[in-house]
Amino acid sequence: MAKQINVFVDNRIGRIKSICEALSKANINIRAMAVQDRGEFGLVKLVVNKPDKAVIALQENGFACKQKEVMAIVIEDKPGGLFNLLKIFPEDNVNILDAYGFAAETIKGSVFFIEVKDAGQVSSLLEGKGFKILTDQELMEI
Repeated sequence: MAKQINVFVDNRIGRIKSICEALSKANINIRAMAVQDRGEFGLVKLVVNKPDKAVIALQENGFACKQKEVMAIVIEDKPGGLFNLLKIFPEDNVNILDAYGFAAETIKGSVFFIEVKDAGQVSSLLEGKGFKILTDQELMEI
């Protein structure tokens, strides 16, 4: 499974810059980022090359954060690629709690991050249907 860092921030100008600055100074590369507005507060989701070190760097800079596991699923980067993945979930009664992704030229595909309950069971289901679930190390090698 891949590791995602959730950073909880007050919703004001410059907070995302400050997160990126803290990670840059710690020589941490951001591979994917998603930002969610929650009114007065926000949630920044990060996938980085050194998640354990990133948590320390962020905490040392005053950010509240938590690391969690998510599935990093390789999908075809073509029309219908995401649909081919997502059609499996309702068929098997799986609810997606959170999702985002990016295209990766090096694998000639895309990586789609998904959070679900019972990720281990869902990973086995997807692998049985031919999908590749990346480990944290494999994700960093893309």
